[in-house]
Amino acid sequence: MDPSLLLEQTLNGLTLGVMLFLLAAGLTLIFGVMDVINLAHGSLYMAGAFASAAVTARTGSFAAGVLAGIAVGAAFALVLELALIRRLYARAHLDQVLATFAVILIANETVKILFGPQPIFAAPPPALAGSVELLPGVPYPAYRLVIIAVGLLAALFLWWLIGRTRLGMLIRAGTTHRCMVQALGVNIEVLFAFVFAIGGALAGLAGAMAGPILAVQVGMGEQILILAFVVVVIGGLGSVRGAFLAALLVGLTDTMSRALLPSLMRDLLPPAAADQVAANLGSVAVYLLMAVVLAVRPRGLFPAHG
Repeated sequence: MDPSLLLEQTLNGLTLGVMLFLLAAGLTLIFGVMDVINLAHGSLYMAGAFASAAVTARTGSFAAGVLAGIAVGAAFALVLELALIRRLYARAHLDQVLATFAVILIANETVKILFGPQPIFAAPPPALAGSVELLPGVPYPAYRLVIIAVGLLAALFLWWLIGRTRLGMLIRAGTTHRCMVQALGVNIEVLFAFVFAIGGALAGLAGAMAGPILAVQVGMGEQILILAFVVVVIGGLGSVRGAFLAALLVGLTDTMSRALLPSLMRDLLPPAAADQVAANLGSVAVYLLMAVVLAVRPRGLFPAHG
């Protein structure tokens, strides 16, 4: 592969990876601390995307749109935890799956009522609409570089929050010793609500940042949620560090497989068959990666650690 194309695809993989991390970090915290399977996490991502697109269009400020996406994601998550999830902590995972799946359907229909069924195409801010020449003759969209930077800053913030603060200590303890944390006088309901709000804020941030590179549309959360769950499984339940490394692995694997496999297959098969086989293999590459990781480390890369 041409070195310039390899660099471009690597950066594309990192862009997808940090977007997946913003989603998977909240998912793994919620599951690790609360033992709740929240299928509606993708709806928080969708809500953040629509809120950001709407505020940006009304105010002309992309920064205001991003802040709105974060706020709406956090608020939606908090309301969801207080109104529904709190009643499901002691219930079986199947009950949690059914209840949060219902939230997906409600959220999708609500968005259709508010914004209509047609996708919204949001433009990046004018200052980031151009390209940056990384190497001579190798331009790359500036906005995608900003997405990578935002994802890395979010990862640093979570590392500080979970690894260097008292609140993070309680979150880590709640992952493995929930009853002991509660016995020590910690208001576990407040802790759970805060963790849910953090997860919602990260999902809202992911949706806000995804708007200018993807179509903001009904159901967009379900499309990326499956990959986010793959990241959680590969990284290890409850592990933010594992989610970060797994997200980068999944992003690079998905992007590189789709970029490299067509040319490799054309050396072995007729063009039409090569394209079909490459497309099929590219779509399952991340699941093959998950199978290999779980065969070696059945609990994921870094299970039950912050």
